Amino acid sequence: MTAPPRALITGANGQDGWYLSRLLLADGYQVFGLVHQSDRAPVADGVVVIDGDLARSADVRAAVDYAQPDEVYNLAGISSVALSWQEPVLTAEVTGIGLLRVITAVSALSESRGTQSRIVQASSAEIFGEAVGAQSEDSPMTPVTPYGAAKAFAHDLARVYRGAGVSISTAILYSHESPRRPETFVTRKITRTVARIARGESVRLRLGNLETRRDWGFAGDYVRALQLIARYPVADDFIVASGESHTVADFVTTAFRRIGVTDWSALVDIDPRLQRPVDPPDQRGDSSKIRKQLGWRPSKSFEELVNEMVDADLRLIDSASPLPG
Repeated sequence: MTAPPRALITGANGQDGWYLSRLLLADGYQVFGLVHQSDRAPVADGVVVIDGDLARSADVRAAVDYAQPDEVYNLAGISSVALSWQEPVLTAEVTGIGLLRVITAVSALSESRGTQSRIVQASSAEIFGEAVGAQSEDSPMTPVTPYGAAKAFAHDLARVYRGAGVSISTAILYSHESPRRPETFVTRKITRTVARIARGESVRLRLGNLETRRDWGFAGDYVRALQLIARYPVADDFIVASGESHTVADFVTTAFRRIGVTDWSALVDIDPRLQRPVDPPDQRGDSSKIRKQLGWRPSKSFEELVNEMVDADLRLIDSASPLPG
């Protein structure tokens, strides 16, 4: 009887880690999740939890040795751009150098077993900074945030070690959301507040720059791309994006439309203090490579994504039910 494939996910209790865990478990994988001791967000049912810190080499090596993974998905890190301005050193240590610890530990395991484990690094559109037009895998990296700089460093590391024979691919992920997105992110802040307004709570939505544009997709679609990348026989770089960009105002309009509000101007306050020190004005990814080579396609439109998030927050208020899958 063939043993099931084994996967290690760093940051398994984050939004992406949760969706990816569910996908792999459904495909018969044995899934191990490296989870920071201070983060008690739940993992998906069936994941073997390993306490550890991506900033500690011993923790990463112990996790890899215990999991004996065939595939490693490095999703952990400081995922908030805003927090990266407040904690730039921690961001560099975990989001940037953390990948080096993963590569070192996985390389040692591969050498001892005589077979290579495949690594997929979750990269980010933030590596491109203020690039003009749709970005491709070959666009120059010009990050403008500490988070983007840390991701760019890790992205370069992946390419360097791939050239040295390590089986490591990168998924350059554009903004991707779901009902499991924490409320510290603007998208979930919008849908949560809109749901509260719909239920008669006297609250207002406070935002910074309404004209910032992002290429938004559904997190469940994007983790499916991670799995396709891991299974692809050639390690490479792939942009994962919808190919469409929308403004924050578009997101707000779509969310309020879901609850029957067409004029939301009296319900939203603009607070300059919520604007980032530097913010790429537009992000839009050219995902033609992954579509052609791996057959990936997003399953949800922008409007479907926003509506699903609003509906989930309405249910959360009405029943205090757990977040949906």
